[in-house]
Amino acid sequence: MTNLRDPLHSLKQGTWFKLICGASFQDLPAIHNLSLVYSLAGVDCIDVAADPTVVEAARGGMAAAQVYLESARSRGLSPNPKPWLMVSLNDADDPHFRKAQFNPEHCPPDCPRPCEAVCPAAAIAFTQEHQGVIQERCYGCGRCLPICPQGLISAKAYRTSPETLAPFVLSMAVDAIEIHTQPGHQEDFEALWRAIAPWRSQLKQLAISCLHSPNSLDYLRSLYDIIGSAFPEPIWQTDGRSMSGDLGKGTSKATIQFGQQVLNANLPGYVQLAGGTNQHTVPKLQSLGLFNNRLNSQQSSSNSPVTRPKPAKYIAGIAYGSYARAILSPMLTPLNRSKGCSAMYLDQHPQHLWAAVERARSLVALHHQPPAVLKS
Repeated sequence: MTNLRDPLHSLKQGTWFKLICGASFQDLPAIHNLSLVYSLAGVDCIDVAADPTVVEAARGGMAAAQVYLESARSRGLSPNPKPWLMVSLNDADDPHFRKAQFNPEHCPPDCPRPCEAVCPAAAIAFTQEHQGVIQERCYGCGRCLPICPQGLISAKAYRTSPETLAPFVLSMAVDAIEIHTQPGHQEDFEALWRAIAPWRSQLKQLAISCLHSPNSLDYLRSLYDIIGSAFPEPIWQTDGRSMSGDLGKGTSKATIQFGQQVLNANLPGYVQLAGGTNQHTVPKLQSLGLFNNRLNSQQSSSNSPVTRPKPAKYIAGIAYGSYARAILSPMLTPLNRSKGCSAMYLDQHPQHLWAAVERARSLVALHHQPPAVLKS
């Protein structure tokens, strides 16, 4: 019998839910807690930075969730016993792979510090412990860059070396990878694709995350010609307004429009939204007739490199990043402060764990309710 909580089944059913911890996010206690909470809430996949310590933190949270599976079920939850772990790579410069930087010694003493107030990750601080950017917390949203009165803040971009993928796949058993790319990067993409060739066969899935541009559809078609024999049904992640889901209701508009364009392009595989996604995304998709329409009735399950699978007709699922993190932040940050520490692991505090899981479930549950329940 098919496991209804299997990640691949969720993709085919159109109920896929992915947590994006952040391609540049390296706050290890937060990653542990996010992985723990969302695993219990029913996530299908957890996407993290291509960093050994980050992968280990996510695995620790997912392992901790296993201890609470029966308790979760007794509370009416439907945890996925084995969510996929995905790591993100970039083939060239990409806004997800950057960190804010500035020299706090250059800040005027009377500066109101709007950068500190605007940062959604509490990654800028002026305390005895920290001065300036807390690098492990910064995930590159860029909101601090234009707001500095002195123009002191810049972004430092980086590219993940393909060689770093080997230990993830071989010793950490990563389930999938996501390649961030954009039109004009085909040569870079091909170079990365060749570099990871030795480990492709050990992966369960490949996601391609692409920023929107007038040439996006032609570019994605060219990428399918490159990857189709290895992954005939990839995930096409339509990145609308990156890292903005916590800002408000309208942030999903760009990714939904891009998702519709990719659907209409008839690319084989699964279309998944990201960038600006939040609690309003599913109701909007439902009102458009694009969500939770049981994709497996028309999707091919063949892995044959000869037969091109049928294209998706509906959105297969949604990835949540900044919003998924933000809805837990009000609960965790005050608690950390009250405990007088910067790192509180929720599996050591079950009473707080279940409160966080209930908060996360409010988002995950949108993916598993009957269509008639969701009204725009």
